[in-house]
Amino acid sequence: MRLTTAQALVKFLAGQYSERDGVEQRLVPGTWGIFGHGNVAGIGQALLQHADEMPYYLARNEQGQVHAAAAFAKMRNRLQTFACTASTGPGSTNMITGAALATTNRLPVLLLPSDMFATRYPDPALQQLEDTRGGDVTVNDAFRPVSKYFDRITRPEQLIPAALAAMRVLTDPVETGAVTLCLPQDVQAEAFDWPEEFFRRRVWHVGRPVPEPDALRRAVALLRSAKAPLIVAGGGVVYSEAEHELRVFAEATGIPVADTHAGKGAIPWDHPCAVGGIGSTGTTAANALAAEADVVLGIGTRYSDFTTASHTVFGNPDVRFVNLNVARLDAAKHSAEMLLADAKRGITALHEALGDWQVDEAYRARARMLAEDWNRKADACFTVGHQPLPAQTEILGALNAALDDRDVVINAAGSMPGDLQMLWRARDPKAYNVEYAFSCMGYEVAAGVGTKMAAPDREVVVLVGDGSYLMMAQEIVTMVSEGLKVIIVLVQNHGFASIGALSESLGSQRFGTRYRYRSDDTGQLDGTVLPVDLAANAESLGATVLRASTVDEFTAAIAQAKANSTTTVVHVETDLYGPNPPGSAWWDVPVSEVSELESTRKAYETYSATKRAQRHYL
Repeated sequence: MRLTTAQALVKFLAGQYSERDGVEQRLVPGTWGIFGHGNVAGIGQALLQHADEMPYYLARNEQGQVHAAAAFAKMRNRLQTFACTASTGPGSTNMITGAALATTNRLPVLLLPSDMFATRYPDPALQQLEDTRGGDVTVNDAFRPVSKYFDRITRPEQLIPAALAAMRVLTDPVETGAVTLCLPQDVQAEAFDWPEEFFRRRVWHVGRPVPEPDALRRAVALLRSAKAPLIVAGGGVVYSEAEHELRVFAEATGIPVADTHAGKGAIPWDHPCAVGGIGSTGTTAANALAAEADVVLGIGTRYSDFTTASHTVFGNPDVRFVNLNVARLDAAKHSAEMLLADAKRGITALHEALGDWQVDEAYRARARMLAEDWNRKADACFTVGHQPLPAQTEILGALNAALDDRDVVINAAGSMPGDLQMLWRARDPKAYNVEYAFSCMGYEVAAGVGTKMAAPDREVVVLVGDGSYLMMAQEIVTMVSEGLKVIIVLVQNHGFASIGALSESLGSQRFGTRYRYRSDDTGQLDGTVLPVDLAANAESLGATVLRASTVDEFTAAIAQAKANSTTTVVHVETDLYGPNPPGSAWWDVPVSEVSELESTRKAYETYSATKRAQRHYL
C-alpha cells in the first residue's frame, strides 16, 4: 500500500485499540494540532485525507493541547489518549512542558513534533538549531528526558517498529507517559510501499497482574502485626477502578484510609474509614494517624514529598511499609514489603488472605473521632464570614455545596491545591482532578477541554487563579469553537497567593509575588493594584461571564452557570492574605542559612528546628 509516512501513521493509529476487562476502545480517538510549515503538508495533509478515520481538533497553544490530551487520558483511566502534532522549532518545543506533566503523572500522550530535514538539503532550515557538537541534534532532543519513549523517524520504514513500540509504552501501566515520535518534515511527505499487515486492527491488552504468593504472605504477616495501620490511597486505585474493593477492604479491616491528590474520591469523604488528605496539606486527622502508624499500606501511590510531608509525616520510629503497586519503582519505596500487582487484584488478594483480621474497635473509633473533628474544622473554614472580601475557603465551600457528586473539579497550582486537598469533599473517583505531580500553572483551562471531551455527561468545573489564568487561558476559544460547556471559576486575588504566603513564612516578605505597579518610592513591584480585568478578557475569548463579589452572589452565579448551555466564567475576588485552613504538617523548602534580613534569620531558625524530624524511611 503506497502512502506517505504521515498518511501511514494516521492510518495505523486509526486501527489501534486498548482492552481491559473485556472492554475494547479506540486507543487514539483523535489528534490535536496546530499547523505550521513543518507539518501542514505532511501530517496535516494526512489528517485531511483520513478525516473520517482520525478526527482533528485545533488547539490554540501547543502546550495546551498536550494538557488536554493528558486530562482526557486521566479521565479515561489511561485506556485512551490523543495524538498531538506541532510544527518545527517553537511549535514543537512548546509541547515539552506538557510532556513533562504527562510523564510525571504517568499519563499516556502521543507527541508528534515535526523535525528538521532528514536529507539536510536546506541546511540550516528555518527554525533549525545549529549545534557545533553534531549535525543530528535538533531542539526535539529536549524531549528525551521527559519522554518514556523517544524516536526520530529518518526513513519511512523506521515507522513500523517505532509505532509498535509507541503503542506498547502508551498501554503499559508501569511505563506509560509521554511518547515522542519526531517526524522530519521531508520524511512526513515521503512515500513508501507499506505492508498491509501494518494497518490491521490491533488490540493492546491492559492486564491486571496478580500478587506473587510469597510476597502476599509477607505483606499479610506485616499487616497482621499492626496495631495502628493506615492506608494511603493513591491514583493507582482510581486508574485500576478498585474503589469498591478498597471500600469493602477498609470496612472489613477497620483500617483508616487517607488519600493523595490523585487518590481523592477513591473512598467517599464521609465513609466511616475516610480520614482525608495526607501530608503537607493533609487533614489533622490523617496526619495524626500517620504520626502514630506502625504499618502503612500504600496502594497505588508514588509517595511524593507532599504525601510524606518531606519525610516527616510518618513519625513512628518503627514504622514499616507495605506497598501495593503495579510499578516496582513505587513498590520499593521506603524499604517496603513489595506487593507488585494491579490495585484491584491486589486489594482482593489481601482481603482474602487476611480473613477476619481487623483492627481493635478502640482504634477504629479513634480514627472516626479524628475525622469528625476535622470535618468540624472544615465547616468553620467554609463559613468564616471574612470581610470585606471573602476567603478562598468560603468560595470552595460554596462551590462544593453547589456541585453534584459526579461533577468534576479541576485545578493544578497556586494556593488552591492545598485548600482542596484539605477541604474538598469528593464521593466519586472521577470528581477530583487536581494535577499535583507537576503542579503546572496553565494546566487548568486546557484540562477542562480534555476532561469534558472524555466525560460529556458530567459538569466540568475549572478552578483557576489569576496567576494560572494569565499563563494559559486561550483554550477557552477551543471550548467555544468545539461547543463544549465548561464552567470556569476564576479566582482573582491580584497575585501569587500560595508562593506569597510561602515567601512570607520563609522570611522573604512576599517579594515579587503580588501583581502591582512598580513603586516610585521603593523601585519594587509593591505599588497600587494593576487595573487588570480578567473577566473582560474571558468575555473577549467568547465565554459568557458572570461576576460575583460575595459568597451569596457566587452561589447564585454557579447556579446560573450550571443552567447555561455554553462555557461560562464566574469571576470572584478573594483576599490574597487568607485566612487559610489549619496546617498540620511540613514541606521542605530550604531557607537561606545566612542573611542580612532579620525575617530570613528567624525563618532559618524555624526551618532548622523543624528539619530535625526529617528522616529516611529505612
